[in-house]
Amino acid sequence: MNSKNVPDRPLYVAGWGHATFAATLVVLGIVGLITGDFTAIWTPVPAHVPAREVLAYFSGLVALGTGAALFWRRGAAVASGVLLGVLLAWLLVLDVPALFLDPGMAVMWPACKTATLVAAAGVLYVRFVGGDAEGRQAFAGRRIGLRITRALYGLALIPFGIAHFTYLTRTVSMVPGWLPWHLAWAYFFGCTFIAAGIAVLIRVYARLAAVLVVVQLAMFTVLVWVPVVSSHPRASDWTEFVTSWALTAAAWVIADSYRDIPWLAVGAG
Repeated sequence: MNSKNVPDRPLYVAGWGHATFAATLVVLGIVGLITGDFTAIWTPVPAHVPAREVLAYFSGLVALGTGAALFWRRGAAVASGVLLGVLLAWLLVLDVPALFLDPGMAVMWPACKTATLVAAAGVLYVRFVGGDAEGRQAFAGRRIGLRITRALYGLALIPFGIAHFTYLTRTVSMVPGWLPWHLAWAYFFGCTFIAAGIAVLIRVYARLAAVLVVVQLAMFTVLVWVPVVSSHPRASDWTEFVTSWALTAAAWVIADSYRDIPWLAVGAG
């Protein structure tokens, strides 16, 4: 969907994924401005970085401003572009160099989290800016943009799955107590993340894979983190809950981008 296909009304939401993602940004932006610190969607900035506090407030303003503008028909294109640019800069300046210095899962996880958010912002940017109504060149640009963002998302999903095996003890401990076969669930969801990432990358059953990832992340948020934060949560528990929620919203945006593709399509998307 592009700017010429979007209904000409002030407020616009392209789908539940769009609405959830935008609302999440607004809330996190407000929290960031109140606390004066980075919220869970941002990779933490080392304490020695100059003007760190200014950067923290900047991140809050970006989240609040872009999230609110994503609801506004005339501001959505600019907002998605700004969000994409800031998140991409965050990924390239903070996450990618850290991967070369210490290529372990502890560093890979925040990089993949940021990459997922970049992919969601990229999908929204393509939706509002990269139209196909003006001819083949515009359509080709939109298609290429979507392929790049989806490929980045597919790459990010694979380490999510690997982390289930790397931190197997922790993963098993997070399976709700009322479920049987804790170890089996840990292996199963690790494999499904990896399979989904590969499906998105090679464009085989990509829509089905993207939707199932949303379901999986939503289940994880509701079944694991909601009970935790409803009891006696620590600060780290809130961070994990917010991260899980934000990733679910971002994954939902990306899954929505497959709506015009058949569920079992091969080589499409």
